[in-house]
Amino acid sequence: MELGLAGKVAFVSGSSRGIGKAVARSFLSEGACVVVTGRRAESLTQTVGDFESDFGPGNVLGFQGDLTDPEQISHAVTATVERWGRVDCLVANIGSGISKPGWQLDEGDWDSAFEVNMASSARLVQAALPAMVNEGHGSIIFISSIVGLESVNAPLAYSAAKAALVNYSNNLARQLGPEGVRVNCVAPGNILFAEGSWEKKLADRREFFEAYVKREVPLQRFGTPEEIAGLVVFLASDRASFITGACIVADGGQTRGV
Repeated sequence: MELGLAGKVAFVSGSSRGIGKAVARSFLSEGACVVVTGRRAESLTQTVGDFESDFGPGNVLGFQGDLTDPEQISHAVTATVERWGRVDCLVANIGSGISKPGWQLDEGDWDSAFEVNMASSARLVQAALPAMVNEGHGSIIFISSIVGLESVNAPLAYSAAKAALVNYSNNLARQLGPEGVRVNCVAPGNILFAEGSWEKKLADRREFFEAYVKREVPLQRFGTPEEIAGLVVFLASDRASFITGACIVADGGQTRGV
C-alpha cells in the first residue's frame, strides 16, 4: 500500500531501540526523512549508522539527549526544523514502566511517573506544534499502553500516567482538528524486544511469564516492535486522513474493557 510518506519529515522520540527504532525504520522504508533520538550515545550511533547504510545519510538525523528535559526537547525540534524546514509527523514515544509497586506511594513516586510518562510527551508536542500549525497539517501519535485503559496489575502511578496520556491525546485532537493536525494514540500490549522489560522478565522467570501470556493473551504470544510500527506509520499517513482522536489497541486481544 502506498502511504504517501515519501519526503515527509518524521520525528520519532526514543528511537534508538525497541518500538521507536522499528517505527523509525518503517518511516524510512516509506521514503520519509527521520529524526532518531536516544539517550545513550552508543546505541544511538549504532542505530543511525545502520539507517544511514540502508537508506542514505541524507534521510537521517540523529539527536542524543534526554527528552524529559525541556531544553533538550527545544534543541531537538530546532535542529529538525533547521535541517528540513518542518515537522510533518511526530511520534511521542517517551516513557518508562519502572515505577514503584503497591499503593503506598509518596509525592515523588507520582511526580516521577507523570513526568516521564505524560508530561514529557506533552512538552515535546508543544515544542513541535508551531511548525505543524504554520504548515496547516501534521500528524501526532502518542505511544501509550494498555495499562492506561484497564487493570492489568501494573504499577499504579505508571498506569495513571498512561491513562492521562490517552485522555490528553483525545482532547488535543479536538483542539487541533481545525488546524489540520491529527492526533492519535497507540496502546501496545506485551511487546518483546532486545533490552526491553519483557526480555529481562523472561530471563528471571521464563516459565511463569510465558504461561501468563498464554493465559491472558488470546493470540498466546508477545507482540513485536514491527507490528506496532506498521500501525503507527499507517496512522501518520494520508491513508488515515479521517482518523483523529482515536486510541488504537494492539495487544493480541488481551484487553477486555475497550
